[in-house]
Amino acid sequence: MLFFSFSFSFLISLLISCAALDNINTTQPLRDGQTIVSERGEFEMGFFSTPVLPQNRYFGIWYKKISNGTVVWVANRDHPVTNTSVLVVSVTSEGIFVLANGMTIWSSNSSRLVNNPMAQLLDTGNLVFRDKNNDGPENIVWQSFDHPGNNFLPGMKLGLDLVTGMQRYFTSWKSDDDPSTGSFTYRIDPSGYPQSLLWEGSNLTYRTGPWVGSGYSGFPKRKPTGIYSLEYVISPKEIYFKFELTDSSESAITRLILTPDGHIQRLIWNKQNNEWKVFLTYEVNDCDNFRYCGGNGICNIDSSPRCECMRGFHPKFQENWDDADWSGGCARNSQLDCKNGDGFIKVWGVKLPDTRHSWYNITLNLHECRSLCLNNCSCRAYSKIDFRGDGSGCLLWFGELDDIRGYSEDGQDLYVRMAASDSDDNKSSSTNRAVFIVIPVLATIAVILVLLLLNACKKRNLKRKEIVRLKSDGEATDRIGKNELDIPLFTFMQIAKATNYFSLNNKLGEGGFGPVHKGMLGTGQEIAVKRLSKTSRQGIDEFMNEVSCIAKLQHRNLVKLLGCCVEEGERMLIYEYMPNRGLDSIIFDKELRKSFEWLKRYNIINGISRGLLYLHEDSRLRIIHRDLKLSNILLDYEMNPKISDFGMARIFGGSETGASTTRVVGTYGYMPPEYAIEGLFSTKSDVYSFGVVVLEILSGKRNRGFKHPDHNHNLVGHAWRRYNEGKHLEVVDPVIMESNNHYELFRVIQIALLCVQQYPEDRPSMSSVVLMLSSKIELPTPKEPGFYSERNPEKNHSSSSKCETETINQMSITNLAPR
Repeated sequence: MLFFSFSFSFLISLLISCAALDNINTTQPLRDGQTIVSERGEFEMGFFSTPVLPQNRYFGIWYKKISNGTVVWVANRDHPVTNTSVLVVSVTSEGIFVLANGMTIWSSNSSRLVNNPMAQLLDTGNLVFRDKNNDGPENIVWQSFDHPGNNFLPGMKLGLDLVTGMQRYFTSWKSDDDPSTGSFTYRIDPSGYPQSLLWEGSNLTYRTGPWVGSGYSGFPKRKPTGIYSLEYVISPKEIYFKFELTDSSESAITRLILTPDGHIQRLIWNKQNNEWKVFLTYEVNDCDNFRYCGGNGICNIDSSPRCECMRGFHPKFQENWDDADWSGGCARNSQLDCKNGDGFIKVWGVKLPDTRHSWYNITLNLHECRSLCLNNCSCRAYSKIDFRGDGSGCLLWFGELDDIRGYSEDGQDLYVRMAASDSDDNKSSSTNRAVFIVIPVLATIAVILVLLLLNACKKRNLKRKEIVRLKSDGEATDRIGKNELDIPLFTFMQIAKATNYFSLNNKLGEGGFGPVHKGMLGTGQEIAVKRLSKTSRQGIDEFMNEVSCIAKLQHRNLVKLLGCCVEEGERMLIYEYMPNRGLDSIIFDKELRKSFEWLKRYNIINGISRGLLYLHEDSRLRIIHRDLKLSNILLDYEMNPKISDFGMARIFGGSETGASTTRVVGTYGYMPPEYAIEGLFSTKSDVYSFGVVVLEILSGKRNRGFKHPDHNHNLVGHAWRRYNEGKHLEVVDPVIMESNNHYELFRVIQIALLCVQQYPEDRPSMSSVVLMLSSKIELPTPKEPGFYSERNPEKNHSSSSKCETETINQMSITNLAPR
């Protein structure tokens, strides 16, 4: 729907040009002022300018026969050239090249050489590079359809080639008159069962839902238009969506466009009015906003209020829910009990939940799907894949059920796992059993009540005895008495059974506290158990410190403490299980970090910043972590970051923001100068550690042990040097350089350098950091970072802990306890 007025000189040159051809070859280049036209005259290709940016020249393709001037593809969208340049498009055996004053500004980067090269504009709007002696589709070496911009034309594929790794996705223009890359990206996500996602930067704003046979789950059923047909393919070689025209007349031309403000629209050409008409818009109301009602919530545009919890669930934060803030989602009324049997409820007519954490099989039937889900304690819901006719296929969900929308008539059926007492199975059979069990049940209840009272008294006595025992053995501090272990207590046998008696097969790793084991409670909940080692440098103080800190905290970016165990002389902390482990295991792994593109890293940086902000300013207590590092950032199923390990944390009240100590604890490379040298710590200490963490996430390299042939600085010093030299992108991991969001990368580097400045008063607060990351406010210029002096090149960067301790001791640090 974009009409461009070309310059007068361009029109004159067009009139005097020779008969239009549909191709360019080695002897016939294309110059500015000339164009080529597809065989039937459907599309035209050449250089153009927009009315708002007349000084810029772009090489692109536009409609010719209808809607003359509506641009559908631009080669050099982010690299325009001035209208004073000598512009030529040439073809060689290596591909297609756009030259300005003899310099290459864009090329097709073809995968192989061609003997008789030719670039041809097809009547589909596709520019292909191939051997002119062989026009078969299998001989196309490169095509513009594989590198779309903001338009999705008939015959294009949106998706992935699983053999070559090629991704075909769409990006918006910056504005209607500026074709440079905008903020929005629309692509197929292959995680779990594939679905199409719309991103604004690193924020997911909309998803279509999975393909359910005749369309996307996120669309109400529509009657066939007779204009176009849809196709969705999932195979071992490729995953893609495309549409084809079923009517070749000019009155039946359609395309999809991703607008600059992030709307996906289908346009149909209205021949009578000579204009594009919006046929449908993918997202039209609040319920289309991703996760509008939070986890396990359902959004229905026809309801008031918009959001409701599924049957068997209740709002997690009732006060927020009453204030129309539904983002917190819903929690279960009854916890699942996989061991003793769960059931399911049927939720009718909905947009199926986010499938990024799902599993599928196209051959299973619904009955087999139910059995598979029921036998997997981590499975939370199931449904068909293809809903046509009797339906087929099996789709399983794991984790929270996100982004569900309800429809009045259309939609699919979802089977949600519930505790047996809340399931449809229980409700359907309860009526038939009621007559026969009333009297026995009443008697059983009476017995259970007596047993519960006796058990409660026994537990209370055991708890008191445990507190007395802890106090009497001299290990506990006054905090135990004050806290009175106000947290769920697990027995030693519960944890032993859950971890298969601390089997080596269940061991996840080992830190300064002791070994960490994976386990599963009788309820089916996965847990991680930190067991205080008898040889650990940490003791009851650190144990109680972690309990008292994290038990009072609730935030999506903090790991959740489920309880502890203090029986049999043990000190164990029980946490929710984080399946993707520590961030360091991915960022510092050469292979794993290749899948960690910029959007994931940016989301993690944002999550860590919000978790720290909560600790420093938004929780009931002011908490300084003192040991923030990549290994203490754990990742859940959705790759959301969660700060962990509060054994070294300090709690402050009122307006206190810092203190001093003679016992410096923490990890080398993450400690700021004032803490490592003088023992002074504050919220700004965590800010410094956060800055180091961000630089490690950006670069994929450790601060400690960093090496560079040009100097002997650590990673922080290297980033500072490159920033001052204007070579900041040399700091960035090449894996994420393909994001093309260099402005955002530069901005995050600058924020990290602000955080690692030498003096605490120069560093921003975490509230300022969160604001800087989430907005485009002007940033101050960072000053020199802490520990900027170069290291002694003679020293081994991977020196032992002993050598490092001696180095720090020379700076008058006492009782240093590196971890």
